[in-house]
Amino acid sequence: MNNENIENTGQASGFTNLMQHFPDALNHLAQNKTRISYLKGETIFKQGAFAPYVLFVVQGLIKVYLQTGYDKQMNISLAKTSDFLAFSSIFGENIHTYSAQALKDSEICMIEKESLKDILLENPQFALEITSKNYRNERHLLEIIKNLSYKQMRGKLASGLIYLSQEDFLNEDVFELLTRQELADFASIATESAIKFLKEFEKEGIILLDGKNIKITDRKKLEIISKTS
Repeated sequence: MNNENIENTGQASGFTNLMQHFPDALNHLAQNKTRISYLKGETIFKQGAFAPYVLFVVQGLIKVYLQTGYDKQMNISLAKTSDFLAFSSIFGENIHTYSAQALKDSEICMIEKESLKDILLENPQFALEITSKNYRNERHLLEIIKNLSYKQMRGKLASGLIYLSQEDFLNEDVFELLTRQELADFASIATESAIKFLKEFEKEGIILLDGKNIKITDRKKLEIISKTS
């Protein structure tokens, strides 16, 4: 893990892209953040640990998961460039409610909570954009609850594949970065079941398997399985 203070805001391209229309906010936050580099597989923070900062993904891909048992976990989302982690900490949540791990080499900005909170209060349009990003995350969490409550294993895996192959992740080679166990954890099913249904989907012409990579060849049929199974 490499820790480096940012003095040149041009280094943080993801940060600049998000707030290119908010130069005052960017300049203020640049004085209250630190950039940290994480290697692939490195833990960024653990569920239950103290949450002193809001984290911003400058570049990279982060696996967000819940530890549900001693050796069990449920993957709930991926955080990509320009996403926030531990955002709820600015509202008084001082403990991390989930864990985060770098799926590939990543750079994270650690932002002082009070500094970000002040910016949100002073810049309604900026706050609205951040709120919109977090609303999309909330919708995804509701979909996970629905998967766990109502869907069979085929439907759960189909939903997981749809999420991981969405447009936001097209340039990330997500499936190459995930083990079959991690893929199964996104669907909340056993690894053996995930492998079985992947082979079934391939026989049905829905996906194409090439090593770890998965190509969706019939997204419409996959969406039907997600909704009806």
